[in-house]
Amino acid sequence: MVADRIRRMTFASIYPMYVQKVERKDRSTADLDRVLTWLTGYDGPGLARAVADEVDLETFFAEAPAMNPDAVLITGVICGVRVEEITDPLMQQIRWMDKLVDEVARGKKMSSILRGSTAA
Repeated sequence: MVADRIRRMTFASIYPMYVQKVERKDRSTADLDRVLTWLTGYDGPGLARAVADEVDLETFFAEAPAMNPDAVLITGVICGVRVEEITDPLMQQIRWMDKLVDEVARGKKMSSILRGSTAA
């Protein structure tokens, strides 16, 4: 099943793809890390540790220090599916992350990406 394959993917395998995506669109890794820390509560060293330890996405989100309560405000379509309609909590978190990365790459204003929050 596709969902099982996605759950087992490591954060270390997708993070470099996220970096390439945002840099290709002239955005910085700092912008990427800012939205990831906003979403998950990880800090910079925590993200680096998740990459180094090659944790899978299920573990990455299960061990997230503090999922942002405003994440429920993330709406839109990713991979042809509306993120607000995803019923599996882990898959929704993964798609929230994908959606935020897409918004960074598209050059959306950071205040909009962070759903009005200025904290990272």
